[in-house]
Amino acid sequence: MKKVSCLGPKGSYSELAAERFFSGSAETVLAGNFAEVIEKLLSEEVDNAVIPIENSIQGGVLQNLDLLEKSEVFAVEELTLPVDHRLATLNGVPLANVKRVYSHEQAIGQCSEFLRTRLPQAQCIFTSSTAESLGKLDNESAGIVGSHVKAEGVVLSRENIANETKNFTRFLRLVRRVEQPEVPSKMIFICAVCEHKPGTLTRLLQIFADYGYNLTRIESRPIKNVFGEYRFFMELEGNIAAADVKEMLARAQEYCRQFRILGAYN
Repeated sequence: MKKVSCLGPKGSYSELAAERFFSGSAETVLAGNFAEVIEKLLSEEVDNAVIPIENSIQGGVLQNLDLLEKSEVFAVEELTLPVDHRLATLNGVPLANVKRVYSHEQAIGQCSEFLRTRLPQAQCIFTSSTAESLGKLDNESAGIVGSHVKAEGVVLSRENIANETKNFTRFLRLVRRVEQPEVPSKMIFICAVCEHKPGTLTRLLQIFADYGYNLTRIESRPIKNVFGEYRFFMELEGNIAAADVKEMLARAQEYCRQFRILGAYN
């Protein structure tokens, strides 16, 4: 049986994504943080790793973009999950008693209106995952977890408490080696332009327009130890094996001092 690492504890959205990638046919190995998720893959403890890469409300999961850059892993599949946040309390605990709300930073941010209006007295405390908040529950504490979570003695709110109910998180499945699906329709790469001067990025982007390929995402991240300069994570719709795509990427690299393909998937 294949093994796949993901962020725990049990009941996290990452675990749900890992189960969906393999339709429940792989063994999930839970990790305490995202760096450990990838370490388990690189050490060959598992065959695959699953990490969230983007949320439709809060944007890119920046920590994981940085991990993708510095780790020798390759993304081979993507999956989008709907996010349905529920307030979790111990059975019988009224909202008026809640002094602390535990959850992942993104979940707390995505439920800020509910927390502001319904739990103004509560302190928000970040955990490494939504599911971890279940272990923090007591007669004065609540958590924010996914609607799929079930735990004895725990009651979930009847409604989705997120600011925006149409909320999605996108996950990538990673492997150690470069693999490509038969006809990949999308790729992700990282680049840093050669010159930090007006027009350089424009000329790079013009190459993709000239070849008629659509960039679906551009995310900038600071270059460490070089204040004011940035590298860019880009996603592009196209088959990495196609001759014109290869030619286009070769031209793009001429404008870059760093360029690496991080994944190709459907």
